[in-house]
Amino acid sequence: MMDSRAPLSDLHSAWITDLRQTLAAQGVESQDLTGMTLLPAAVWQVKPDDWGLIAREAQLVQCRWAGLWLDDLGGQGFRANVALVKHGGFLVVRTELEASTLKLASHARYFPAADRVERHAADLYGVRFEGHPDPRRWVRHQAWPEDQYPLRKTFPAAGRPEDRTRPDSEYPFLGSAAPEVYEIPVGPVHAGIIEPGHFRFLAVGETVLNLEERLGYVHKGIEKIAEGRDADGLARLAGRVSGDSTVAHAWAACMAMERAYALVIPSRGYRLRGILAERERIGNHLGDIGAICNDVGFPFANYQLTRLREGWLRDNAAWFGHRLLMDRIVPGGVATDLRNEHVEPMRRRLSELATELDELRPILDTNHSLQDRLVGAGMLSLEDATSLGCLGYVGRGSGFDCDLRRDRPYAPYDELEVDAASRREGDVAARLNVRFDEIGASLKVLDQLLTKLDSGPIRNPWPGEARVSEGLGVVEGWRGEILAYVRFDGRGLVARYYPRDPSVFNWPALEQLIHGNIVPDFPMCNKSVNGSYAGHDL
Repeated sequence: MMDSRAPLSDLHSAWITDLRQTLAAQGVESQDLTGMTLLPAAVWQVKPDDWGLIAREAQLVQCRWAGLWLDDLGGQGFRANVALVKHGGFLVVRTELEASTLKLASHARYFPAADRVERHAADLYGVRFEGHPDPRRWVRHQAWPEDQYPLRKTFPAAGRPEDRTRPDSEYPFLGSAAPEVYEIPVGPVHAGIIEPGHFRFLAVGETVLNLEERLGYVHKGIEKIAEGRDADGLARLAGRVSGDSTVAHAWAACMAMERAYALVIPSRGYRLRGILAERERIGNHLGDIGAICNDVGFPFANYQLTRLREGWLRDNAAWFGHRLLMDRIVPGGVATDLRNEHVEPMRRRLSELATELDELRPILDTNHSLQDRLVGAGMLSLEDATSLGCLGYVGRGSGFDCDLRRDRPYAPYDELEVDAASRREGDVAARLNVRFDEIGASLKVLDQLLTKLDSGPIRNPWPGEARVSEGLGVVEGWRGEILAYVRFDGRGLVARYYPRDPSVFNWPALEQLIHGNIVPDFPMCNKSVNGSYAGHDL
């Protein structure tokens, strides 16, 4: 089984070497820190003035922009980090900024995926991204005065709340002066039980000309309240970034912490993590497929898939102690074992679910009224999916075929065969079919994991010594790639935690794929993306 700290192979790293040579020819000096920190990613240190050139050249060689996080070094300035990906290989480029000159060239000029992430950093740290195409505030709303930046070390976790926060009623949405174009405001409070988010439509008749999202209403201060926690405390917090991705976020955070401390967990622990992650993936896909069908007036599918999902969650509770598998992944391994007498019942459940889906799927595929609504609706081109860095079923539904379990496999996926589902049509039907295909692939992965589930410990103890260290964790959650960065201080407590949910890149896709659709198709298009509000609003 591959050590999760193993360095990049030639396949993963050749492009990194080529990019460095290209930049060196243009006078860019980079200190190579690879092997010293953040394995398995390559790490460069560059000057702030070269930040924009890095993005330009990375875009030319078709890298994927995968995340940005700043780090307040507590009176010693700030550090900016950006993650770039190609062929499954990760490169982290970092630079140091003085508090008096908090400015960087915007990467959003080259990578649209960087747009909102840079605005997040600008709002919470006060850094100015020069040349950014959209400098409007993003997560700030009206919660903090303009001169206060909540992620700086000097800002208290409890904040300085006013008696009553002013409504964010003056946000400058895109408008139209044409008399035939009208605005439709939806949210942020919705009729259902979904979390708050505002959607502003421009439409002619029922045809959508433009959609603009306004998120951030459930900002929780995750990054701030992570500071000062120990490893167990951070794992519990990570599992609550987004409740439907509790396994994936906890795994990414634990992977980052384990890499920071060079802790290798037992093989049974790795395999149980894989079982938990695939069960989370299947449970969410079952719910989503049913919900998409329900949004277009086909409740039969919703009834059946909700029934299957409920049975799946009850099995989670019976075998692992929690329906949603919260707090099952812990630093050093897992908290709950799978008893031997439960292995065969789980195998039977896998077979039974496969049989039920084999009977149900043709009913959906041949229902003309259902397919008439799904096929051709919510089209997202491969070009747009690639530009926005869309992940998971959103990207793969448009042919942007990216799956870490196959492209850069980590334990236990390095010893398994993983079929990464992909479609090219780019519509709601494609995103639904990717979910169906992923369920089938995950059932095969679970069968392999049960076969390989050896005896032995499920968790190694967390090292007792405190050290200054950092780590990067990246896992394939059910929505797509989740990235987590963790830095420990000299006391062994968390100094910085940054989780990046795939919803950060998938939410903007909704604004693109709704163009030209009718307003009544918005719920279906929205559910086909199903971005996490909580995962976005850290």
